[in-house]
Amino acid sequence: MKKVRPSTHPGIILKKEFALPLELTQARLSKDLKVGIKTLSELYNEKRGITSLMALKLSEYFGTTPQFWLNLQNAYDLHKTYEKEKDTLRGISRIVA
Repeated sequence: MKKVRPSTHPGIILKKEFALPLELTQARLSKDLKVGIKTLSELYNEKRGITSLMALKLSEYFGTTPQFWLNLQNAYDLHKTYEKEKDTLRGISRIVA
């Protein structure tokens, strides 16, 4: 298996690429998205992932697609799992069909 490239947590992308440039505080964003401020704090601090509902809310708010947010989360999860399980994965032989 090829090494999975390091991936940035979607909460970091949300904060650095969207909220900060638009000068959106956590309070404003939580109010606008109708989520608790703790939810955003945990997202920013990589303690929570992007759910389907959050992806829909963020896509509506920022004019992106839900797939954009879910793909960020999927890439992050895949990288973390690879790092944790790479020794096991290396021990699997490829089957030739």
